[in-house]
Amino acid sequence: MTENTTAPVADDPSDPAADAGSAPEAVETERETVGAETVESGAAEEGRIEAPAEGGTVDSAAVEVDGESSERLADEEKAAEQLAEAAAEASDAGDDTGSDDASSDGASSDGASDDDDAHAAESAEDRLARLEEEGDIAADYLEELLDIADLDGDIDIDVDGDRASVEIRGAGRLEKLNAPKGELMDALQELARLAVQTRTGNRSRLMLDIGSFRAEHRTSLQELAEKAVADAKSGNQPVPLRPMNPFERKVVHDVAKREGLRSESDGDGKNRHVVIYPAS
Repeated sequence: MTENTTAPVADDPSDPAADAGSAPEAVETERETVGAETVESGAAEEGRIEAPAEGGTVDSAAVEVDGESSERLADEEKAAEQLAEAAAEASDAGDDTGSDDASSDGASSDGASDDDDAHAAESAEDRLARLEEEGDIAADYLEELLDIADLDGDIDIDVDGDRASVEIRGAGRLEKLNAPKGELMDALQELARLAVQTRTGNRSRLMLDIGSFRAEHRTSLQELAEKAVADAKSGNQPVPLRPMNPFERKVVHDVAKREGLRSESDGDGKNRHVVIYPAS
């Protein structure tokens, strides 16, 4: 009996039948690999999944919550920074008005004298009504800004002498952005003043505070001014102080005046500062 042995024949690459048997399995394997890589790369891009330690597992629910919190925090910080940048631009545009220290310098900015003349003829009741209206307009504007930036905060309105006074309280994130120099507060104050001027047609000397920053800052400024006054008296030389915003300059002018010395603002823009002169 003759044994019939047939050597195995290699698959012909051109044979469709050969491809039909192996292709589905290969395609499925490739899809599984590509799919896994896609999921891993997508999760990595979103920053929601970290590779677990060997033998460990990932709590997908916790990862998702942490990811949402991080994204929300980043969005809030970005919105607050954009608010600060926009406010700073407005502050730069109106920084040279000098309204806060005009009375101490003996000069006023363009248009301020006309407004002052008109307000001088007001009755006490009319002045109070005007300042309360300024506070309401500014508060509405600032509240809208806080809503846009998704920032919390309560707004108090008051009248302090011949100015409307507005304070934003309970705004923790805004207070952090405002520290340590109060630049955000100054910028938002300028925006609020512009909003009032747009509605009323008159310049506003409204004062804004954020979390009592201005009140606390006033004390340290007064101490700085008192030291400069003492130096001017003992050295019999003019004492220039660091560049300051209008509010800071006004505080220094008030201290110098109280101590019987002359003070003047010098410089332009962000270099504007107060010089205290010894008694002549």
